[in-house]
Amino acid sequence: MKIAFVGKGGSGKTTLSALFIRHLAAVGRPVIAVDADINQHLGPALGLTDDQAARLPALGAHLPDIKEYLRGDNPLIGSSDEMIKTTPPGRGSRLLRIVEENPVYGACARPIALDEGSVRLMATGAFTEEDLGVACYHSKVGAVELLLNHLVDGRDEYVVTDMTAGSDSFASGLFTRFDLTFLVAEPTRKGVSVYRQYKEYARDFGVALRVVGNKVQGAEDLAFLRREVGEDLLAAFGQSDWVRRLEQGSEPALSALEPANRTVLARLEAEADAAHALRDPRKYTAQAVHFHLRNAESWGNAKTGRDLATQVDAGFVLGADDLDSAHA
Repeated sequence: MKIAFVGKGGSGKTTLSALFIRHLAAVGRPVIAVDADINQHLGPALGLTDDQAARLPALGAHLPDIKEYLRGDNPLIGSSDEMIKTTPPGRGSRLLRIVEENPVYGACARPIALDEGSVRLMATGAFTEEDLGVACYHSKVGAVELLLNHLVDGRDEYVVTDMTAGSDSFASGLFTRFDLTFLVAEPTRKGVSVYRQYKEYARDFGVALRVVGNKVQGAEDLAFLRREVGEDLLAAFGQSDWVRRLEQGSEPALSALEPANRTVLARLEAEADAAHALRDPRKYTAQAVHFHLRNAESWGNAKTGRDLATQVDAGFVLGADDLDSAHA
């Protein structure tokens, strides 16, 4: 499953994504966690110190090597320099799997031991002095889009991505790379405003969107969310002493999380399983091609000096077992 967490800044998006990751690890699911937020807080939410989080390798810094590995011997791609963030896989490309070892994970992923289970964490990396005034954050999350375009995942395997706040993910095709997007919303007018914007943008692309209420203190808060969000409301996470202790620097055991809130995490897992069962590999691949052609025409062709439309392998479908096994 490929899962995204989005929401307004301060909604608790990173906290809930980290809790969901911990839950999955605790029940034995293989998990790759990806911090794709401009504010890199997922590592600390998973128990890293600030210094440990700062030392995580940045995906963007390894982008040339990532491109070279994924290109493989795809005859439609002359060199890794011709690859952009949306380049889709084809026959001959190297594909990634969640449960494997490969040079990309070796360079960019770091294992994190949790109180129950473990996960691998990858991070886009924070802005550097060299980026200020000359780069946008989407140049960093482009590495995530490229990885997800080349990743074959199965049932009970998870990639969980903590996305940048608000609707910034719509600046690329990254928002279509997930089986399910959890939008974290507080029970306030501002809290649901991002939901309305995200819902509107996602409408034409069939993005599966479910709302998780957060910081819900009682029946009135829950009623507000139901009124504003309707059937998209999946569950509501209540006030949590466990989360407060975590945010204060403690490392409480997941088993000590309030039972009602643990039930919410199990509900998210069940919804993700259902969404994965509905994935259409042909539609998923077609959307990747759609955004690649748009990016190629907009800026990619000019940047590379190539017609990047020729990179599209019309006979390839990501997730078609016969192709995947032959060209991994």
